[in-house]
Amino acid sequence: MVKDLFARIQENKGPLGKWASQAEGYYVFPKLEGDLGPRMKFHGKEILNWSINDYLGLGNHPEVRKVDAEAAAKWGAAYPMGARMMSGHTTLHEQLQNELAEFVKKESAYLLNFGYQGMVSTIDALVTKNDVIVYDVDSHACIIDGVRLHMGKRFTYKHNDLESIEKNIQRAVKVANDTGGGILVITEGVFGMRGQQGKLKEIIALKEKYNFRLLVDDAHGFGTLGKTGAGAGEEQGCQDGIDVYFSTFAKSMASIGAFIAGDKDIIDYLKYNLRSQMFAKSLPMIQTIGALKRLEMLRTMPELKAKLWENVNALQNGLKSRGFDIGDTNTCVTPVYLEGSIPEAMVMVNDLRENYGIFLSIVVYPVIPKGIILLRMIPTASHTMQDIDETLAAFEAIREKLTNGTYKKLAEANVVDMEQ
Repeated sequence: MVKDLFARIQENKGPLGKWASQAEGYYVFPKLEGDLGPRMKFHGKEILNWSINDYLGLGNHPEVRKVDAEAAAKWGAAYPMGARMMSGHTTLHEQLQNELAEFVKKESAYLLNFGYQGMVSTIDALVTKNDVIVYDVDSHACIIDGVRLHMGKRFTYKHNDLESIEKNIQRAVKVANDTGGGILVITEGVFGMRGQQGKLKEIIALKEKYNFRLLVDDAHGFGTLGKTGAGAGEEQGCQDGIDVYFSTFAKSMASIGAFIAGDKDIIDYLKYNLRSQMFAKSLPMIQTIGALKRLEMLRTMPELKAKLWENVNALQNGLKSRGFDIGDTNTCVTPVYLEGSIPEAMVMVNDLRENYGIFLSIVVYPVIPKGIILLRMIPTASHTMQDIDETLAAFEAIREKLTNGTYKKLAEANVVDMEQ
């Protein structure tokens, strides 16, 4: 008899799913309540929130909320109905695209409904089975899933390792010469877990030697890096060398949606071949008008980015001066690396939330190596120096409990499975 398809699912919940009975509702799928911002409520208690992707503090900004409300009152939540190709195209969608292209210094841009699906579909549309993809091993899941659709050869290179990058481009050249295809290199402007910028300038320099095109996911760089906020390419002085620039509205723009930008002929091709957009409803007018307002504020209110970086520097310098390992982040993303097991991490985060009122993201195996706990913080322009001081004090307290074995004893006393 054929095996029941669901048997595997019932027997193996997956590396994260196996913790569901202990984690769900608290460590994963938590419910934050109250107005969006640094101070919210969790399980009925006020917490200091370092876990929302609202870099510039626009999510609860009164000007943004006013425009969002006016757009909802005028257009409702449904308009326009239908895919852009069929019935969902408007002048305001075109205006937003034109303004985004100008902002990131590209010839043309195209709106995407969602970042994740948009990246998957962009990769799928850019390559054929004869082409070769070369991408960073630490790429975001949306890139990995897009590459999975590729029916041709693909090579990963060691994270931000220039020697490995060139070696794998050379491998790609050999394959592409045999298949008659081209090469697409994919990296991120900012790697969202560890906070490093991608080696954009160095990769682009390799174009003089090898014939490839570059796709950059700059979700965390857009709005936070560069003189004007145009992202990691602007920060590194190499925006012109990025062939297809991608970013989402879910970080600095505090909304839903995304866009791609590049030369007009390439963007025209993509807008007629992106399956995730051709067969999906258009970005609603609320998000479109809201994004226009947010982009205007990015352009005209540099004090937002200045305040963000004041907070970033205060938090990161405070952590380093206290001996914490924050890796080699050179962006707003602030990781703190500690040694410990998953059960110890669960007890520690419980302590942070219940006794110190600090809410942040916890990252453990299999996302990072076994034995390492990564506490990731996202500073925003809305945080205050008092918030930072409270957090630094809490971190000193939890580090002591982790190193002296308090969390390990608590995990064992609560019969938490210590196996990793």
